[in-house]
Amino acid sequence: MPDDSSHILLIEDAAPLARVYTEYMRADSYRVTAVATGAAALAALGEATPDAVVLDLKLPDMDGLEILRHVRRQMPDTAVVVITAHGSVSTAVDAMRDGAFDFIVKPFNAARLNVTLRNALEQRRLSSIVRRYRADLERDRFFDFIGASAPMQAVYRTIEHVATSKASVFITGESGTGKELAADAIHRASPRRAGPFIALNCAAIPKDLLESEIFGHVRGAFTGATGDRVGAAAAADGGTLFLDEVCEMAPDLQVKLLRFVQTETVRPVGGMHAARVDVRFVCATNRDPRAEVEAGRFREDLYYRLHVVPLHLPPLRERGEDPLILARHFLNVYGSEEGHRFTGFAPEVEALIARYDWPGNVRQLQNVVRNIVVLNPGGQVGLEMVPAPLDAAAAGADRPAAAAAIEPLAATAPSPAEPPTDTPIRPLWLMEKELIREALRVCDDDVPRAASLLEISPSTIYRKLQLWRAEEGRGRG
Repeated sequence: MPDDSSHILLIEDAAPLARVYTEYMRADSYRVTAVATGAAALAALGEATPDAVVLDLKLPDMDGLEILRHVRRQMPDTAVVVITAHGSVSTAVDAMRDGAFDFIVKPFNAARLNVTLRNALEQRRLSSIVRRYRADLERDRFFDFIGASAPMQAVYRTIEHVATSKASVFITGESGTGKELAADAIHRASPRRAGPFIALNCAAIPKDLLESEIFGHVRGAFTGATGDRVGAAAAADGGTLFLDEVCEMAPDLQVKLLRFVQTETVRPVGGMHAARVDVRFVCATNRDPRAEVEAGRFREDLYYRLHVVPLHLPPLRERGEDPLILARHFLNVYGSEEGHRFTGFAPEVEALIARYDWPGNVRQLQNVVRNIVVLNPGGQVGLEMVPAPLDAAAAGADRPAAAAAIEPLAATAPSPAEPPTDTPIRPLWLMEKELIREALRVCDDDVPRAASLLEISPSTIYRKLQLWRAEEGRGRG
């Protein structure tokens, strides 16, 4: 049986026939609007989009084919069934070419009309489902996310489903998978999009200052509190509060956060009065939150308050062709920023990008592409432009690429200034190389982070790595 909400627009200029056809369709539970002219049909179509149109091609004021073309152009999801006389079958065939679902030759009975309508509406429903799934499967961007793989399509759908709710979302995933991007997408897809999105990294703030960062403080609350300060919770009123690395929070502060989540009230540090705020919570961690609860590092009651809707972001190695999609995007973006014109990646470089396991995920991929762009003027990206640790993978090394990246890069070509073995003093260049390699090891080959620790520019590290690779190449030659 048809859906009793199906709305049919009948366009028939003969009043007796219009009454008969209307009764046919109402007997099958359709809602029917009947009009007698093309002008009235266009007016009705402007007011509401019907599920189907039953169209007589012979109208007093215009050709019925014009109505058909208007519907197909403006309302592609609306099915059109044409009714015509014996002598106009060729015109009905033209209507089929213009997008009509089917045609019926007069005279016809109720069964013939309603079976045709049922088939037309069912095809409309199936076509809508196919278009929706195709749109999902072919979607390679979602807010600030880039990726077309099946795991990311699942992420996009989950974000769309949870965005309209106020339920707390708990995002998990390895470092560099885009947890803040997910939180931002949830906010931007939600009814709260006009409100503030406040992000706070609990791991980046000293523990004794984190309470003030979240809840704010009043003047004199502690040494250095020279004035009142609004915390992230109050600043997010009417919007979304994103607490990244929430498992890093100290136990005593977890108790205060739990009270905030339960009561939706905020009391600044040193303050006497609490204020009610309307906040949607999104949290994230690169740890296993359940394991943190079992180890006693994260409160179970807080876990259940925050872990209402889980959202896991897949690592880049599980995202199919997404590394290539991302690499091409970053090459275009960074190339434009630096004024370097690149034509793309050589096939062997694309193969390398596709097979590398990317332990640092999207953040590492960004780092690699930026290295390439900064150190090269443009053209096609070849293997000789690929930085560590991908260069080790390109050489087919049978050891982890990250480990290969921190091994001595010029072992086969020692410097002529090697120090005597009987003195503890080593040349400055050797100490510099060891220090940079150690910083990269500690930072998992994150060049900007290593540069920050060393208090030097990332470009300095990029240049040194390129120089050492060149020396190694000459030594092997």
